[in-house]
Amino acid sequence: MKRLRVLHLDSGATWRGGQRQALLLALGLRERGHEPFLIGSAASPLVQRARAEGLAVSSVRMRADWDLAAARKIRSYMRTWRPDIVHAHDARSHALSMLALMGRRRIPLVVTRRVAFTPRSVRLKYGDRVARFIAISNAVRDAMVAGGIDAARIEVVRSGVPVRTRSVEPRDWRGELGWPEGSVLCGVVGAMSAEKGIGSLEAIAKAMAPAVRGKTRLLLIGGKVAGDSTIGGVIAHSAGFVNDIDPAVAGLDMLWHPSRAEGLGTAIIDAMSLGVVPVAFATGGVPEVIRSDENGILVPAGDSLGFADAASRLIGDPELRHRLAQSARRSAASFSAEAMTKGTEAVYYAVLSG
Repeated sequence: MKRLRVLHLDSGATWRGGQRQALLLALGLRERGHEPFLIGSAASPLVQRARAEGLAVSSVRMRADWDLAAARKIRSYMRTWRPDIVHAHDARSHALSMLALMGRRRIPLVVTRRVAFTPRSVRLKYGDRVARFIAISNAVRDAMVAGGIDAARIEVVRSGVPVRTRSVEPRDWRGELGWPEGSVLCGVVGAMSAEKGIGSLEAIAKAMAPAVRGKTRLLLIGGKVAGDSTIGGVIAHSAGFVNDIDPAVAGLDMLWHPSRAEGLGTAIIDAMSLGVVPVAFATGGVPEVIRSDENGILVPAGDSLGFADAASRLIGDPELRHRLAQSARRSAASFSAEAMTKGTEAVYYAVLSG
């Protein structure tokens, strides 16, 4: 197969799931013999991590979707580097790629969409200049089709996580925080933002019986704020951003994922691959990952009382936690970064073959 020069663009200024997927893809493509070049936002964690991995990388200040100065800079890189294909990984880089590619129809544009809500500006941004869309789940694809995008132009390539080839030593959160051995550690992992359901934690905790709250400890892994607190009567600790994430997650007994909007949920897949059982709202692509009462528990979207009941059930039944966690570990193997890379590579070849 032809070796490809792929120009990746991502405008994210922080480190979130989309930036991680862009980096994993670039690394996977390099491993498969291709030549990735990544352009990210100035001083972004993605640029720093890509550079540390030895990838070809540059940065551009991307201030808005239709930033002409940024588009000109990107176009100059295209002119010098001459990619076979351009891959935009978020909404802003999608718009900037279209500007930078004006008059250069021979270079195909592939766009990944990661959010499961109906897109806007379909006529402007989702026209035939985009050779193919990659949706990270069936839910994302269905939302795009509902917005008027032809299903034949969309390929589903699910996000992937690294395969854990060796066991991970769990972080001893109880020892670090002085929590009792009999406590059950429930963690929330990722951006501590409204769309990730952080505002639901108070209602979920309050809905649990006092005895259950007493043995529960809630750990927030991510965000900028660190320190101790109480959430709905449950003792909690915010760890802030954690660099060595695998041991941190492996040290949990259960993942709480109260997100109300999720394209797929790589935080869930990561936890499952580490043997941590998830409880999550059935929103977006999450039901494509969790099979309720088989490898985790799904709760109707927005049902805080149902979430509390599901969490309480797992907190009180360590044997059920163990059984679901073992199944979760096996299920996560089908969401590998290698499979994501191969699926994306197949899209590239299909586009280039016409």
